[in-house]
Amino acid sequence: MKFLMIGAHQDDNEFMCGGITAKLRAKGHEVRFLSLCNGSGGHHIMTPEETVARRAGESAQVAKLLGIQYDVWSDMNDCSLEPTLENRRRLIRYIREYSPDVIITHRENDYHADHRAAGTLMQDASYMLIVPHECPDVPAMDNTPLMLYYEDRFTNPPFELALIVPIDDVIDTKIKIADINVSQVYEWLPYTYHETPPTDKAERFEWLKGMNITADTTDEDLNNAPRPRGYAVRFARTAARFRKDLLEVYGEEKGKKVRYAEAFAHCPYGAPLTDEMKEFFKNL
Repeated sequence: MKFLMIGAHQDDNEFMCGGITAKLRAKGHEVRFLSLCNGSGGHHIMTPEETVARRAGESAQVAKLLGIQYDVWSDMNDCSLEPTLENRRRLIRYIREYSPDVIITHRENDYHADHRAAGTLMQDASYMLIVPHECPDVPAMDNTPLMLYYEDRFTNPPFELALIVPIDDVIDTKIKIADINVSQVYEWLPYTYHETPPTDKAERFEWLKGMNITADTTDEDLNNAPRPRGYAVRFARTAARFRKDLLEVYGEEKGKKVRYAEAFAHCPYGAPLTDEMKEFFKNL
């Protein structure tokens, strides 16, 4: 199968579905990342041009680690993405050329305008993918792909879980992905949060994780962690949040042992989420 992850920025796909991407690739499925913005706004010291080049290098390392193609709309600056007709048609052409079975992206309700625009663009493109007279220079698809949303914690409307996938077996890869994004996790984001990471490489990696999570770590421990932006904590909180669903889907024995997971909602503008596809994700 072919999967397309559409992020507004070059860390969105990594942090929201880096785990299932590693699992999909291990089973031979094809995955492509698309970033709709070029990373120009993601630094407080480097110039936009320097930041774009730096982020491109980090994304190339991620692509190599995961064994995927990683595309970036290099002419689209951060904080300028809009759901225009031009961008919609650009996305329609891109999706048709790749012809994925599954697309995953942001919901429309989000704190970041670029995230909201990405979600709107996918939804606006969804039906048009099968309309021959729209963008006739690229053949229309026979069927609309299954479309999913990344997990979020916004409440108006609330995130509605459709799929929960344990990623304990690939969490080291997902933490490594975060570590590769040096300009984001050790520079730009700490600046915005008024944090100062350690300078020693080993120490800053432990700082990145936030805490060591073991089989004895409880959901309460995670919710009370002193540094909520630690990435091991962040990735583990999904499992804690949807513990009831993990128990229901995977059974009592496995469900209570899961420490890391990725969660997704279903976009109703795409193909139905069938029992067959639910079973596919369950068996990743």
